[in-house]
Amino acid sequence: YQRRVHGGMLVSLRRMTTSALDNPLLSSWRNEPFGLPPFSRCAPSHFGPALEFARRQHLQELEAIVATPDVTFENTAAEFDRSGSLLKKITKVLQTLCASATNPELAAVELATAGPLAAHDTIVHSFPGLFLRFEQLYARRLDLDLNAEQTRLVERFHLDFVRAGARFSPEQQARNSAICSELAELSAQFAQNVLVDEQSSIRLPDEEGALSGLPDDIVLALRQAAERDRAATSEQQRVGAENQTSDPGHVVTLTRSAVVPFLTFADRRDLREKVWRAWTSRGELDLQKRDNWSVGMRMLLLRAEQASLHGYSNFAEYTLHDSMAQTPARVRQLLERVWVPAKVSAGRERALLVQSMAEDLAAPATTTTTTTTTPATAAPALEPWDWRYYAEKVRRQRFDFDENEVKPFLSLRRMMAALFDVAQQLFSLRFVPRPDVASYHPDVSTYEVHETLVDGSDRLVALFLHDAFARPNKRSGAWMSDLRGQSHNRSRAEEEEARRPDGQTNDQLVVPIILNNTNFSKVEPDTLLSFDECTTLFHEFGHGLHGMLSDVTYNRLAGTNVLRDFLELPSQLMEHWIAEPEVLRKHARHVETGAAVSDELLQRMKNARAFEMGFATVEYTACALLDQSLHALNEAALRDPSFDIRSFETRVLQDLGMPREIVLRHRLPHFAHLFGCVSGTDYSASYYVYGWAEVLDADGFEAFKEAGSCFDKTVARRARKHIYSCGNSVDPVETYRAFRGRDPTVEPMLKNRGLLESDNS
Repeated sequence: YQRRVHGGMLVSLRRMTTSALDNPLLSSWRNEPFGLPPFSRCAPSHFGPALEFARRQHLQELEAIVATPDVTFENTAAEFDRSGSLLKKITKVLQTLCASATNPELAAVELATAGPLAAHDTIVHSFPGLFLRFEQLYARRLDLDLNAEQTRLVERFHLDFVRAGARFSPEQQARNSAICSELAELSAQFAQNVLVDEQSSIRLPDEEGALSGLPDDIVLALRQAAERDRAATSEQQRVGAENQTSDPGHVVTLTRSAVVPFLTFADRRDLREKVWRAWTSRGELDLQKRDNWSVGMRMLLLRAEQASLHGYSNFAEYTLHDSMAQTPARVRQLLERVWVPAKVSAGRERALLVQSMAEDLAAPATTTTTTTTTPATAAPALEPWDWRYYAEKVRRQRFDFDENEVKPFLSLRRMMAALFDVAQQLFSLRFVPRPDVASYHPDVSTYEVHETLVDGSDRLVALFLHDAFARPNKRSGAWMSDLRGQSHNRSRAEEEEARRPDGQTNDQLVVPIILNNTNFSKVEPDTLLSFDECTTLFHEFGHGLHGMLSDVTYNRLAGTNVLRDFLELPSQLMEHWIAEPEVLRKHARHVETGAAVSDELLQRMKNARAFEMGFATVEYTACALLDQSLHALNEAALRDPSFDIRSFETRVLQDLGMPREIVLRHRLPHFAHLFGCVSGTDYSASYYVYGWAEVLDADGFEAFKEAGSCFDKTVARRARKHIYSCGNSVDPVETYRAFRGRDPTVEPMLKNRGLLESDNS
């Protein structure tokens, strides 16, 4: 037997078998750059055995905790925080690959391990004797001379156990474990179903006019997508792939980064409709093979049962009990305050679109005319697949702004430089490219992150991996994750792994490893971004900074391990800098000439962007309200034979008065935030958090405005300390108050969205 010692505790581990020693997931990574996983040596077959070994090791660590005499903070809370480090490390590798570089073998592993991993979590929180130790710590926490962070850790762990069912009877614990396992399996299946549908593509007809209206960079992106599509494996499904020829042609993949530009610029109305219908049907394109309606329905039933086990009337109440909002009523109060004026705003936008459409149809026929009518034929009504197209026309007509006029100034290369410059000015960070460090895919760019300290010395802060482009084997959307989180409470194995020969810690092997994923359309030699895509880039970078700048002692409280309605504050606050003229004047430079963007163009863009706030607010807020309505249903309502999830979606939107020309940003069969978050934060009953955090970020950015500069050093130091670095070591209400000097007000958010009464008069 091998014995490892930490803090006087003996942990007995089974001798590793030869096969385990040969498993790269279980071998030392200290010789890999920065302790990165050995991606090139990892095969799908390695994960099952490695996870099982790590799971058993974790249980042995828990046995040692329970067997330790007495109950102290160090031998219980701190040791529990250190436990399971190997399991967490391997799970993060699997989640990263399944999200960003999957294949059929990895997908099978994901499905096979989702249930057992969820079951393991319930085993941990029902481990005999463990919760009793936390009960004792919790009861005595104010008498133990703990610091504020230690007290917070005890309180959070105690609540984690309670919410995981530690007080359940054995029968209830068994049922809760089965529910968690099935939910994990269903979530993985839902996400995989969506990924398959998003790998689908629509091939545009090889005829004159099919590409009419599309800017050159989009045509190039569709062409290059077709070339990649043709080279992909034969198993990849294609929607509308008839009449294929040896010419790859042009295809629209069913990802947001491809579909939205097509719907915005394509003159052919029939093709816009075809693309729109396929895109909004993800998760239900082939109900015989991939029925996400059924998957989602089963998950709703299980969640309602789980909430009932915990004594709550519905899942929304159970979820929101541990949030800043605390109750569904407070969530609805915010959403409904936004919903009514947003519909009014969207109605004004619709009137302008209808007028533009009528003018378009009345114009003399040209090669780009989208629809023709005769005196005997009524003009077609504005449809959802028309909205973005005519909104772009209105922007050109009313605001003299063309998205294509600004895109050449927003190359990905320039915007990455803007990101790093903002981080440098706010937090003294430098990003050093490391092209020699290989990752899981050639698209991934790797950077060392350094900080220049006040005394001029240099400190390694993190490793940053940026995965920018859409691929067939990568899930859609944008997200931040980590392969190694920040903590000063490392396990014995982690300490040994990072120790240099001189006994000092090798910083390269302990700093956070942070990943940002986006799904931009890859175009050579340089991808041009829309302003919305730039906002996404800054948003995810804000999450990344939340992980990189974390300075917390304990794993449970570090980085992004915060309440869900605080989680989006660091990301949404960072969005503000891409809209600052000071940033754009410096970094928005023409991709060919290098000329700086003009103030006049920036002003026209600002005026034009304010135009479609109604649409954006409606499509988001409707999703958040639908989420709340779904998860407010109790188990009896969901089991009623007359209940149908499809009809429920329709009925909720009718009751809300959803404009027929606007669809949900995420319809239920592909609403991965609710049903398919297998490697990130679950947003079920919590999609409102973007709106909640927007109140905080809008109010928070006002602090920089009040100081007279978006780079004010004093405000930046407060933002770092109270938003980006403190993790969950402080109650989020208190930490925001410490940053701002008061509680937030909703008015800045409403003003930014043009929803104040004074803005609408």
